[in-house]
Amino acid sequence: MGTTQLESVPEPKYWHLKTVLTEALDSEFSVGEILPNERDLAARFGVARATLRQALEQLELEGRLQRRRGVGTTVAPPRVGVAVGTEQHTWPGAAGDAWQPVDSVQAPPPAAVAAALETGADEPVHTVRRSRMSHGQQVATELLYVPAASMPGLTAIDAPSGAARARAVLRELQHLPLEGEDRAVELGSARADDAKELDRLPGSPVLVVTTRFFVQGRTAALSVATYRADTCRLTFGESAGVEIHHDPEKRAS
Repeated sequence: MGTTQLESVPEPKYWHLKTVLTEALDSEFSVGEILPNERDLAARFGVARATLRQALEQLELEGRLQRRRGVGTTVAPPRVGVAVGTEQHTWPGAAGDAWQPVDSVQAPPPAAVAAALETGADEPVHTVRRSRMSHGQQVATELLYVPAASMPGLTAIDAPSGAARARAVLRELQHLPLEGEDRAVELGSARADDAKELDRLPGSPVLVVTTRFFVQGRTAALSVATYRADTCRLTFGESAGVEIHHDPEKRAS
């Protein structure tokens, strides 16, 4: 690689450096590749290490880089696309669903969830926990709440807990006549349990996607999915579900 010196520009030097680094990431590095150390990068671009750190921090905020403990700074995978406004409706766990079931328990949900499901405050519901991976890294976690009344045919589950129980609940959902769904997306802060799963600090920015599934005019299930804000982007169109875009030309930067 040749040495690239920065010319005098009116914008902050670290911001111009960020643009130069972005071009280098697109042309010279692959997903998961570890960047050279700060000393070598600063020498290559002819900047102070403080300027370099500012540029790297900005690229990390934008989801182009990841700081991994014990590894270093690596090139981030393409952002996960969170589809909104789709006209296609499918139950969680349907064919092609990339979420992985983790566990399922029966317990009273949070008050806001109970209100949305129109269940009693102390009435247990099936709570399915799932995770979403991209390039070997967990980028989202989901809690799917399903009232027992939505699945009267689910009289017994052999597995008391774990992924097997979660799959049983998801299979039963597929038998219900899904009429539609609505989805809301909002920026939030990672709670301690979500932050631990997503390898983020508590309070880190996340996107919270809440989806209600309707059967016979009532909310039959409610999903609360939490995405790392640095690894996802909103997509609009008719494609259903969550997509991962591997085309570098489609990356958000």
